[in-house]
Amino acid sequence: MKKKLLFTLLLTGLLASKSFSQNESHTVKINPLSALLRIGSVFYEHKLSDKGSIQLGLAYTGIKFDDTKFSGLMVTPEYRFYPKENALNGLYLAPYLRYQNFKVTSNEDKGSYNSFGGGAVLGRQWIYKSGFTLDLFFGPSFNSGNYKAESGDGEVDFKGGIDGFGIRTGILIGFGF
Repeated sequence: MKKKLLFTLLLTGLLASKSFSQNESHTVKINPLSALLRIGSVFYEHKLSDKGSIQLGLAYTGIKFDDTKFSGLMVTPEYRFYPKENALNGLYLAPYLRYQNFKVTSNEDKGSYNSFGGGAVLGRQWIYKSGFTLDLFFGPSFNSGNYKAESGDGEVDFKGGIDGFGIRTGILIGFGF
């Protein structure tokens, strides 16, 4: 059902207009695939010049890996460089930072985890005349954090790219204005 909905949204947006727009200065987007991992995320991008923009992403999760549950907030600011002077509608390279703040529960262990990291993504964004926006990206990431135990033995296993090296990838859909 979720795959069918995603496919319908993408196809509708792609068919809504055959031509692209260059007039937008802002986009608001969501990552529908992150919902599969129990992460809700929203992104706002603002055009600074023909070659650059800034984007801020906010996400909340209640994700669980094996017996460890993470619930909390992620903040991801990034600068996007569009080499062909087509900011918001084209190929881009984006260095980014990421801050994560989670409550962690694992069996009898409870605590908090805070991390700071970053990376870079290579992506391509399309904005159609209808305003529909499609943004695809991927790249390496690194996060390093501290776990502070509140109860239990403090032996929590961090998996899934929350701590250490990982890959950041996504499909964002939204609207430009």
